[in-house]
Amino acid sequence: MDDYLVEPAWLSDHLGDPSVVVLDCIWYVPEAGKSGLDEYRQGHIPTAQYIDLNAVSDASSTFVNMLPPAEQFAVEVGRLGIGDNTMVVVYDSSYVSARLWWMFRLFGHDKVRILNGGMRRWISEGRAVETGDPAAAAPAIFTARPPRDEVAAWPEVLCAVNDKSAALLDARTPGRFTGEMSSGYPGVAGGHMPGAINVSWNALIEQTEPFTFVSPMKARELFEAAGVDLSRPAIATCGSGVTAAIIAFQLERIGKHDWRLYDASWHEWGQREDLPKESV
Repeated sequence: MDDYLVEPAWLSDHLGDPSVVVLDCIWYVPEAGKSGLDEYRQGHIPTAQYIDLNAVSDASSTFVNMLPPAEQFAVEVGRLGIGDNTMVVVYDSSYVSARLWWMFRLFGHDKVRILNGGMRRWISEGRAVETGDPAAAAPAIFTARPPRDEVAAWPEVLCAVNDKSAALLDARTPGRFTGEMSSGYPGVAGGHMPGAINVSWNALIEQTEPFTFVSPMKARELFEAAGVDLSRPAIATCGSGVTAAIIAFQLERIGKHDWRLYDASWHEWGQREDLPKESV
């Protein structure tokens, strides 16, 4: 088995395997006006449970989509039938699955894979779907271990801005990065951190069939073409810490492990008047 991905054929063969739990994590930013749960109800992979990104985010934080306390994560995934020995396969229809992959790993659960191509590929291959609400899962006990040291906070990012100690890789789309488009969040300025390099998340996932993650070779080429010095540590960032996980995922796949993810990302940085910003 691949260390990061499973293919639809593998998943199809393992649906119903009690040691495998499939998680549908389809989610949308509020401005999209759509519901991931509604989309799940309209059609999902058979046996899949639905996990709401909001339910595994810290609702008490000033910033959106922040990592939850370990206990909160453990309770939410345990009620979906995920225990310490469960193989977790996550999928979505766009860009959220890498965030769930990262959170599972962060809390010490390495038995997690992303369905390569997600729901779009599953449907394009004519595979079966179910509709309706999730079936009740038998609760399991999930042990969330102390988080890995993969989370960056703004002081570390500011140091990287000032002394170039790490490459800042921004996963937002070009318009968000340059400031030509709004940040997507009320009260949050547009633009980017000085010295940040834009590696848009949608360049790292094929946007036409089969909708798979680009190969490690192509990912490396994309990073290098954007001007990323892969010999330096990296900090992944984006609008709110979600698509930054796609950069982290692809860095892992090319064998680069000295990265961290700025969890609060631009949602914090863009609101702070004391932090430097650039726009085009």
